[in-house]
Parts: sequence; structure tokens; C-alpha cells
Amino acid sequence: MKRALTFAAIGEVGTGLTLLVVPSLVGRWLFGEDLTGVALPIARVAGIALIGLGVACWPGTPLLGMLIYSAAVTLYLAYVALAGGMTGILLWPAVAIHLILTALLVQASCGCAKGKDR
Repeated sequence: MKRALTFAAIGEVGTGLTLLVVPSLVGRWLFGEDLTGVALPIARVAGIALIGLGVACWPGTPLLGMLIYSAAVTLYLAYVALAGGMTGILLWPAVAIHLILTALLVQASCGCAKGKDR
């Protein structure tokens, strides 16, 4: 089981990195079409999620996987809002929620390191 989980984690991280860096290439390979417009930031958020999932599936690191996902999606969504000009009604609340989740996950990881598993 450990080998299968490790293999799956590597696959998810690889796919996530590809979606993050070259989302249109993934769209072309999977669907035969380039990703454009709003599909690009959605694909990148999916890539971030797959990276977090891959790290979480790596044996013994679920908290780290969620922390990586939450912190990365916070930064990316804030970047999209500030530099990309795409701002829907829930974009800034999503940034705020992920920022709070990131802070809670950092706090939980510090507690776990001190033997205070929550």
C-alpha cells in the first residue's frame, strides 16, 4: 500500500506542477484544446490542489499537504485579484478564508511539533 500511495503522490505532484506552469499544455493533451481566459487560473488552482494532495498522500505528511495547498492558493488568488484583474464577488473572501486556514494550519503544525497533537 505504501508503494502505491507514494506512486500516486508523485503522479499528483507532477500533474499539479504541470498544471501550475503550463496549464494550456495539459488542456491540449487532455482535451485537444488550449485553455484560455478564466480556465487558466482555474487550472492553476487545480494544480495547486494536486500538489497539496500529493504531499498529503506522501506517507506521514497530511498536515503539510494541507498547509502547502492553503498557503499557495492564498498567494495565487491574491495575485490573480491584484495583477490579473479578475475579481468576482467571492474572490477576496476566498483569500481571507484561506489566509485564516493557513494560520490555523501553521498553529496546528507548531503544536504537533511540540507534542500537542490536536
